[in-house]
Amino acid sequence: MIGFKTVRELGLLGMNRRNAEYLLPRNERKLYPLVDDKLKTKDLLYTHQLPAPELYFVINHNFEVKYLREIKFLKEFVIKPARGAEGRGILVIQGKTGNEWRKASGAALTMDDIEYHVTNILAGLYSLGGTTDIAFIEYCVRSHIVFRPVAYQGVPDMRVILYRGIPMMSMLRLPTRESDGKANLHQGAVGAGIDILSGVTLGGVHHNYLIDRHPDTNVPIGGIRIPFWNEILETAAKVYDVFQLGYFGIDFVIDHLLGPLILELNARPGLNIQLANREGLLPRLREIDALGPGVEELKWERRLEITRKIVGKAGARLTGN
Repeated sequence: MIGFKTVRELGLLGMNRRNAEYLLPRNERKLYPLVDDKLKTKDLLYTHQLPAPELYFVINHNFEVKYLREIKFLKEFVIKPARGAEGRGILVIQGKTGNEWRKASGAALTMDDIEYHVTNILAGLYSLGGTTDIAFIEYCVRSHIVFRPVAYQGVPDMRVILYRGIPMMSMLRLPTRESDGKANLHQGAVGAGIDILSGVTLGGVHHNYLIDRHPDTNVPIGGIRIPFWNEILETAAKVYDVFQLGYFGIDFVIDHLLGPLILELNARPGLNIQLANREGLLPRLREIDALGPGVEELKWERRLEITRKIVGKAGARLTGN
């Protein structure tokens, strides 16, 4: 248990304060659909030439489910709900034998299974608020080789949280057996903090417990140097210029052929990133606000300089230097 004094000293941000002081004042309601709807997000990313997995096709209505027969030629793909939440409804297919496809976990699926899954997506089973939804099929990312020892049958992703256009905290999310190969903390994935300055992982968190090793592979999750880290930070800063949300998260993956890709955006990023980094968000948020108005209007290069300055101060606080 973390005592009140320790919580205050670490500067941990709680959900109520996050919503009242950062989400509501900084995120205009009209901008939420650009992030909550993954197809709208993709469209904007493509328009501004920002990297994202290729979209194969979209299914809007039940009578279009028959078009799924087109995937019989695909061995690898991902099916997602356009307005899904917390990773629900995402189906990752990583191989095919005969007339059956194989999930990341190794479970086999027939065409009937896939069609049933898509009809559930359309009915809104996985969507925000349970409203009817849209299903889409996209390129299946294959993970970079550096993550293979610490990712159980899936693709890790890197979450970067931005405040007023400034990347301020990040973590690596690692799939587990429990999460069925998905990098989602709500489903049992592991979160490992990332030092923004170096791109090297720190300790981790699993179900709110601090850990140092992956629960399935028993490999240390600290000390991993994230490939393309500077490119990921630069892209994150540029994404703010497109979406203009004051407080949000960006989820990146690193494909073994294509490099960094933007998987999705999140206008309500969770708070376990603080446990993964062993540090609260509040000191960094306050440092940014202390810079006064107009920070968001700076060029992305200048905003990255602010990231380095603020994170450097945080490191000094933690080490006592």
